[in-house]
Amino acid sequence: MIDIGTGDGLFVYQSARRNPNKFYIGVDANARPLEKISETIHRKPSKGGLPNLLFLQAALEDLPDELNGIADEVHVHFPWGSLLGAVATGEEAALQNLRRVCTAGALLEVVIGFDPQRDIAELERLRVPALTVAYVDSVLVPGYEKAGFKIIEKGIIPQAEWSNIQTSWAKRLKGSPSRSLIYLIARAHVGN
Repeated sequence: MIDIGTGDGLFVYQSARRNPNKFYIGVDANARPLEKISETIHRKPSKGGLPNLLFLQAALEDLPDELNGIADEVHVHFPWGSLLGAVATGEEAALQNLRRVCTAGALLEVVIGFDPQRDIAELERLRVPALTVAYVDSVLVPGYEKAGFKIIEKGIIPQAEWSNIQTSWAKRLKGSPSRSLIYLIARAHVGN
């Protein structure tokens, strides 16, 4: 499993702890939030170490070739900056980079959290329009399809369910009633 834009690595760390027989990779362009947790994973297992977890510093645009075709599951939770722009506008080259790391039939989960008022400057800078299920249907479904993914599920996550998303951002956003969470789940095409 690869977590792109892993932030502080909490989601991928907790996932690796729960599933010791699966290998996890957390990828983020900014290594600073990962410093503490990166030290932890190299400790003895009794002290929080996890031999089934690796962190990499890389942007979506520069994913190492060694990741090609290895992931049967890819997560992008609460992207920001260029990563948000890529997944929220259906940027073909970026989505092809996501597809490149996937095995045939791999699942891709994208969860985007946004506040239309507070985040307006960033959304405008990235040319991200209003994120709605209708927008996903009309723009992202064909964009993801062109890049090698079929969107199989999409929707709005009700605020009562935000705590089910095991990330630091989900916890921070809990009390933000004007914020919306939209998600999509896609499957990588066989043969791409």
